[in-house]
Amino acid sequence: MTTTTVNPVLRVAPAAPAEAAAHFRAGLAFHTDVSDVAAALGAGGDPGFVLVDSRSTEAWDQGHIPGALHLPTALVPEQAGQLLDRSVPVVTYCWGPGCNGAARAAFALAELGYRVKEMFGGFEYWVREGLAFETWQGRERRAPDPLTAPMDAADCGC
Repeated sequence: MTTTTVNPVLRVAPAAPAEAAAHFRAGLAFHTDVSDVAAALGAGGDPGFVLVDSRSTEAWDQGHIPGALHLPTALVPEQAGQLLDRSVPVVTYCWGPGCNGAARAAFALAELGYRVKEMFGGFEYWVREGLAFETWQGRERRAPDPLTAPMDAADCGC
C-alpha cells in the first residue's frame, strides 16, 4: 500500500489562474501599501486621493504622515461630510498590521458613499521604511528597517 503525503501548502489546491487573477484584482481594489502611497505623495501635485489617519488624537500627536487628514474612526459618521469630497477616493491608515482601525474607518466611509482603500502596514511601516513623518515638534525620519525597506528596491520584488 502506497501512501501519498500532501504537504500543507498544497492540501488545498491552488485556484485556477483566472480565478486567482479575479481574487487578486479585487484585493487591489480595496488595499494599497506604504510604498505606493509614498510614491504617489512624493510625485508632486495632486495624488488623486485623500490620506486619512483614523487613529486617536494622542496617536496623531506622536506622529503622522505628512499631508494626512486626521479623522478618528469614531468621528467618521459626524465629520466626514464636512472634511471629505465624495468624488475623491480616500485611503485610510492606522497604527499597523496589528490594528484594524483603518479597516473600520474604510468600512464607515464606504457606508457613507466614499470610494476607499486601506493602506496595509499603517503608520508603523511608514516609519519602518524610513519615510518622513510629522509630530507636534516637526518632521522626523528614522533609519529604514532593512527587513521592510531593502537597500535595493528591486530586492523586494515590488
